[in-house]
Amino acid sequence: MSSPKSKPALERLGRDIRGARLRRGMAVADLAIRAGASPSTLARLEKGDAGVALGTLADVLVVLGLIERMADLIDIRNDDLGLALVGEQTPKRGRTVGSMHRRKRATGTGSSVTEDIVDPDGAAF
Repeated sequence: MSSPKSKPALERLGRDIRGARLRRGMAVADLAIRAGASPSTLARLEKGDAGVALGTLADVLVVLGLIERMADLIDIRNDDLGLALVGEQTPKRGRTVGSMHRRKRATGTGSSVTEDIVDPDGAAF
């Protein structure tokens, strides 16, 4: 069962699919055969039934020549809220001790002898 907020969007999607099918002069049965689905499934899709599989929707969009539109549904480059939230996040951790030592060796500022690292409490690791 779909939520009350998604129901109108699914119904609009169904109407748009129906409109695209009709503009192409295709009967439900023809679209069903080409998409590999049953006519009753396509009727449910056109009514906005939330129980129709996403794969069926993709197959219908392929037949209608609209599959590229499916990839644009959630284009994260246009997700203003998500981008704002990512921008506010701070790093969860700093550099590791190992990465700092690798960086020193790569720049030649570290010694070539492997040293034990001792923390202020005296524990070696």
